[in-house]
Amino acid sequence: MRILTDNIMPLTKLIADTGKLAEASIAKGDVTGWFEELYVAASGDPKIIPWADQQPKRYLIEWLDKNNIQGEGKRAMVIGCGLGDDCEELERRGFDVTGFDISPTAIEWAKQRSPNSKVDYQVADLFKLPNAWLGTFDFVFECYTIQALPRSVRSDVISKVASLVAPNGELLVVCRGWRDDQKEDNLPWALKREELQQFKTLGFSEISFEDFLDYDDPERKRFRVLYKRTD
Repeated sequence: MRILTDNIMPLTKLIADTGKLAEASIAKGDVTGWFEELYVAASGDPKIIPWADQQPKRYLIEWLDKNNIQGEGKRAMVIGCGLGDDCEELERRGFDVTGFDISPTAIEWAKQRSPNSKVDYQVADLFKLPNAWLGTFDFVFECYTIQALPRSVRSDVISKVASLVAPNGELLVVCRGWRDDQKEDNLPWALKREELQQFKTLGFSEISFEDFLDYDDPERKRFRVLYKRTD
């Protein structure tokens, strides 16, 4: 599917076209294949990727600054790292960072953007994580990945995200939150607070739960949740 025709396509159309691509892939029984299709279709233009801000996520920066986070001596993982901006920010703050994405094109793109980076960029499938990664990261950042996968696999996705966190490690989740007044939605599929409760059943304590409106679009709700693995 051809996604783009120019560099000034409105975000709403980008999201709509991305949704069509995802729907076609999911209908074929492949819930993740559309990510690589999208990155290939972008042909090196980050404006095609709806979530590619070309800078670290503001909700990550805000949290890091607010809590004066320093990563020396700690391993960090960025799930679905895309073009790598969040990885580079965490590395700048002292973490030993690994970032993975299911899209080989995204990973190669990230490496090209930061040719001297110390980040370990890897192609990997969240549903088939390397055993060597399980339970080994002191800090895991998950932003917008859970919501980009259909609810039919949501429980499995949450379990896989949780599996990366080391004992006593922390997990920061940023996602679109379900509004009380909304009905069923399309991609990205907003998370309900009760869905996130699964992390507690997986051995995590909820340290903080922030429920707020998107800074740029007050029609959207955001959740930013910090968990600590305590099992």
